[in-house]
Amino acid sequence: MMLTTFAELKAFWHYEILGEDKRFSWRKLRRRVARNNSYNCLFWLRLSQYLHSRPGRTTLSMAKRINKGLARKYGVEIMLGAQIDKGLWLGHPTAITVYSGVRIGRDCNLRQCTTIGSVEANNKPIELGHNVDIGAHCCIIGSGIRIGNNVRIGAMSFINKDVPDDVTYITRKDNHIYPNRTQHDARVD
Repeated sequence: MMLTTFAELKAFWHYEILGEDKRFSWRKLRRRVARNNSYNCLFWLRLSQYLHSRPGRTTLSMAKRINKGLARKYGVEIMLGAQIDKGLWLGHPTAITVYSGVRIGRDCNLRQCTTIGSVEANNKPIELGHNVDIGAHCCIIGSGIRIGNNVRIGAMSFINKDVPDDVTYITRKDNHIYPNRTQHDARVD
């Protein structure tokens, strides 16, 4: 979803930062943005997306400058062409990368060190459904991948194929512990 009007931008801030059940207040919005990194990052991200959708070189330049500031301050590189619906939550806004050909549904949770992208330019978009919860250190890489609705993705998961609705996805990792060989053991062999 693209933010095209200021009323939509305000509605996104209301839902994501203040909470939809609370009355909108510019004072509360400013206070929350100043006190919380996640809210601060969301505020500026949504403002950059709004400015990116507006016509004119000046607003596009402002959007790019805000986006670069987010990359410098938080390490969050959510490209301006990414379509992200209402309800995005950045648990720890650090090292999150989302390329421009991504469509994210409503109420998505992205945690630190998450990458959602493509290996090559001009690939089919990656689509995440509604209510997707992505654990820390996840990597979703490919072309035309669809993550279903109500999906939970475990920490350190790697996804390169479709994930159906209403599942929990975990990449299995096997750990092995081997005893160290001493120099004496190596000489005996």
